[in-house]
Amino acid sequence: MSDENKSCSTPSNAEPTATRSTVPMWIFAVTLVLIYLGAVFFDHHSGWFSAKVYAPYGSVDEVDLYQPKSGAAAQLARGKQVYEQVCGLCHGTDGAGKPGQAPPLAGSEFVIAKGVSRLAHIPLLGVTGGIKVEGKDWNMSMAAMGAALSDSDLASVLTYIRSSWGNKAEAVTADDVKGVRASIKNPSPMNGPDVMKMPE
Repeated sequence: MSDENKSCSTPSNAEPTATRSTVPMWIFAVTLVLIYLGAVFFDHHSGWFSAKVYAPYGSVDEVDLYQPKSGAAAQLARGKQVYEQVCGLCHGTDGAGKPGQAPPLAGSEFVIAKGVSRLAHIPLLGVTGGIKVEGKDWNMSMAAMGAALSDSDLASVLTYIRSSWGNKAEAVTADDVKGVRASIKNPSPMNGPDVMKMPE
């Protein structure tokens, strides 16, 4: 082999070199189309942008327009809210009670009684021991869940209980609760017989 041919040939152990090349535009186009289709799929198959979730109200102010401001509707709305936070865990949000835990409030003779004294005493003082509700014996212990509530809030809860789940009894006022609270001389839990003997 001549020296001239040796100078023109590339050695077999030479390092490869990187060169610049452009990415085909179709890859960008396909990527953008896939992102768009994914967003459309997400929009149609999730609740994030669904009108069923966010309509018919456009703002908090609009929702506030539909909230009861005063009167019986406001008292019931407040009573339901406090009941579900304080009482619903044991007595159930449907007022049906829970076996072995708490008696029902729906149809309870304590709830639909003519007067509210006995009914108000129960959450203000609590109950320990056996008690009979709708002919069924309950051996329970209930803390004074209503003692920390304001007169207005407890009245709202009792009104809600007396007008829900088929119960139909008169509303309870804050003054009713205030009077019962003022009459309590010994703030210790009542036992079942005490409750049964208490006038309505």
